Amino acid sequence: MPEYYYPGKSAQQSQISRLNLISPGGDEVTPVSAARQSAALATNAFILPGSFGCGCAALRILRLLALAAWFAVCPVWTAIADSLDYAIIVTGEELLQGVYADGHTQFITRTLLPLGGHCVWSLTVDDRPEDLKQALEFVLRRAKMVVVTGGLGPTLNDITRETLSEFTGIPLVESPDLVAEMERRFGTPADKLRANLRRQCLVPRRGGWLPNPFGTAAGLVFEHDDYVLIALPGPPRELQPMLRDRVIPYLERKYGVRPHRSSITLRFVGIGQSQIEQTIRDGALVPSDVWVSTQFEGGRVDYTFSLPEDNETNRTRLRDLARRVREVFGEHIYAEGTTTLEERVVELFKAHRIRLVIVEIGSAGRLTAALSHAPGATDVVTASYVALTEQQMRVLLNVPDARWSAAGGPGDRLRCIAEVAKERTGADWAIAVGPINTDQDASSEALAGAGDLVREWQTQRFPAQGKGELVQANLVTHVLARVRRQLEQ
Repeated sequence: MPEYYYPGKSAQQSQISRLNLISPGGDEVTPVSAARQSAALATNAFILPGSFGCGCAALRILRLLALAAWFAVCPVWTAIADSLDYAIIVTGEELLQGVYADGHTQFITRTLLPLGGHCVWSLTVDDRPEDLKQALEFVLRRAKMVVVTGGLGPTLNDITRETLSEFTGIPLVESPDLVAEMERRFGTPADKLRANLRRQCLVPRRGGWLPNPFGTAAGLVFEHDDYVLIALPGPPRELQPMLRDRVIPYLERKYGVRPHRSSITLRFVGIGQSQIEQTIRDGALVPSDVWVSTQFEGGRVDYTFSLPEDNETNRTRLRDLARRVREVFGEHIYAEGTTTLEERVVELFKAHRIRLVIVEIGSAGRLTAALSHAPGATDVVTASYVALTEQQMRVLLNVPDARWSAAGGPGDRLRCIAEVAKERTGADWAIAVGPINTDQDASSEALAGAGDLVREWQTQRFPAQGKGELVQANLVTHVLARVRRQLEQ
């Protein structure tokens, strides 16, 4: 049954002790508690006054007409006067075919919520200009800012850039800074860059662009007189840091947004979301007035706890809550806030002044790529070796025949290649990921080891779960979680 809240009075001004919850298409009337009234007002819903308990069909029709008229007159009203109404349009044919799930909406809404962001629509559309234009026309009825994800790459079905330009009437111009970045990235003069790459240097004349340190597709901002369109690249590892590091500062400058809520995020690894939820519930760790949101990706779980006002009292309550949760979950919490697992691991290596060499077979270079995005990674990682098989890795490292012959089972061979890599680079520590075992009689797994190979060398078998790229992504999470625990001991 839907709830509607009337924006006539604030929670503080209202003298109404109870309101009525009414189904627009039925007669049931249900009391709404004062606590739920306050919560509803804080979440920008609507309340209809009065109790329409009559069963008269004519009155039901009048009630629906009144509701429609109200939304027509006040389509973007929110209970928080300075909140920011926005919409999300996720592009991608693969999403509509069920190849991938949409993870962008959850991340964007959760990130903008503490700033007063109020998402009024989230739509998924195909990679076709007409579909994107129709979606824009629809969502701009209620939102003055739209975040569009995907379609900024170099392929023919990446149509977002040109479509937004046509829709807004804002022409595209080539950015000399982006051209210079393309020259640096590909080691190619501008006149030799492929046309599809050069196309990614086109940005709106009105608005601007957002740097992308993790890919070639810059974010775009189209500033129309009546609205703003923000286009972000589709890959999560590009979109998420761009939203946090570039879009939020832009919104602070453009709209003066500031946190409306107190919130704290705890980041978990090595434990499932259902187990976290059950433990929190069984221990009654979270007070009833604290809002909880979660996000799960690649074996990592984020829990965000929020209270409706940003003040010292609420911040203190949330810090106390975080302390209690940490006492229960201990080593499963690797960070607080936005610090990634990779950043935490690099911080620990730097704190211990350890230089690292990485040897990858089963993870296919994903571990090195993941760590490379963490600040200070170049001060920690001295070298990385990637091969698809043990034999290829042996040749790559030029492992002496005598040492290889002396190595027995998989664990001995993994240690052997780790030792050789450490010797050749002068590193203090090695992380080695062996091949993924795809034996049909056993679940897929990979052996990994980490340590200085003198005082310490810990090995463990990790599951290789998922399909496609998720296999390596999950494996990297398991390995990094184990390394973190070693370094924190």
